[in-house]
Amino acid sequence: MQETLRAWTESLETFVLEVISEQRRGKRAAMIRSMLYLLSKVFTVAIKSRRFLYNARILRDTTLGVQVIAVGNLTVGGTGKTPVVEKFARSLTAEGRTVAILSRGYRSKPPPLSKRFLNKIMFREDSTPPRVVSDGKSLLLNSESAGDEPYMLASNLKDVVVLVDKDRVKSGQYAIEKFGCDTLLLDDGFQYWKLRGRRHDIVLIDFQDPWGNGHLLPRGTLREPPSHLARASTIFITKSNGNTKLLRNKIAETNSHARIIECTHHPLYFVDAFSGVRKDIDMVKGLKVASLSGIAQPESFEQGLQSLGAEIVYSKRFADHHRFSQQEILNVINRSKIRQAEVILTTQKDAVRFPKLDRRDLAIYFMRVEIKILSGAKNFRECVHQICFH
Repeated sequence: MQETLRAWTESLETFVLEVISEQRRGKRAAMIRSMLYLLSKVFTVAIKSRRFLYNARILRDTTLGVQVIAVGNLTVGGTGKTPVVEKFARSLTAEGRTVAILSRGYRSKPPPLSKRFLNKIMFREDSTPPRVVSDGKSLLLNSESAGDEPYMLASNLKDVVVLVDKDRVKSGQYAIEKFGCDTLLLDDGFQYWKLRGRRHDIVLIDFQDPWGNGHLLPRGTLREPPSHLARASTIFITKSNGNTKLLRNKIAETNSHARIIECTHHPLYFVDAFSGVRKDIDMVKGLKVASLSGIAQPESFEQGLQSLGAEIVYSKRFADHHRFSQQEILNVINRSKIRQAEVILTTQKDAVRFPKLDRRDLAIYFMRVEIKILSGAKNFRECVHQICFH
């Protein structure tokens, strides 16, 4: 039943994305776009009203007395946020801060429905403590319970606490009281206004697709109007090729005071998804490979493989955050072998959602990446310094 529901949800999500990106044509698609456009106007009013209520102090935010760094996007998904969060966590830890990453755990396993329902009807606050993905020493949850991004961050960062809870005020208090954290990193936190205090807002803009199709949800992929970029103190232009003058000018129209940092996703090495064996990044040069992904922008991953010299002979794409079954992986292996692929390549975000396999007659590797700053390294150091020594 759960598998059927998940498949139906992903199918609907894919259909809606194809409609709003205008890949779907015809009267039905046009009618749906018109309805979504009207809903996006309602969404815009709701966003602006919410911002007004917080600014007017009618809705109250909370201060926890520690540094808060909110890393997020104006658009939905695909900007490369997780490696930026990881880079900040490493840099802040290296400067002596005790860091906790607070995530809402998108598509992680929620608390039991009965408990959530009871809390709602009794008007009770959820007293369940946040899920501890990592206590800064050990990895304590799997990707299904934690969510793939928190699990990935916890796997890559050994000295950082990673917590999952929809209420990040609660998880922030827990991080301070239980682990003595003095710096809170809000993963996907630009729209989370409930937690303020000494806050730095860091926004990521995808150079390849900075404003989506220009419409707000649900007609487009914008979470907020581009004018709200004015709140940011630091802006990362991700997936940059260095030719960002026009985009910088556009950003300056809204926000001329923010630090600008240009970066790209730099491949480090490949890791066997099951054994953990590492291979040099040049192992794929000249190889026939199959690409397997369930991310927001699979084209970016596939182009990255080709730039390393790989020849993609088969590509299989699933919906973003897709949780793979054993049969799906085996089907990809079989079809890759038919196409004479020598290896299957995937992303780390996908690999954490792989099940155990009964057979692995074709190796599957994920690509480990990090953020490489192309320009604005001084701005990044100043940003970290300001947070550490404010």
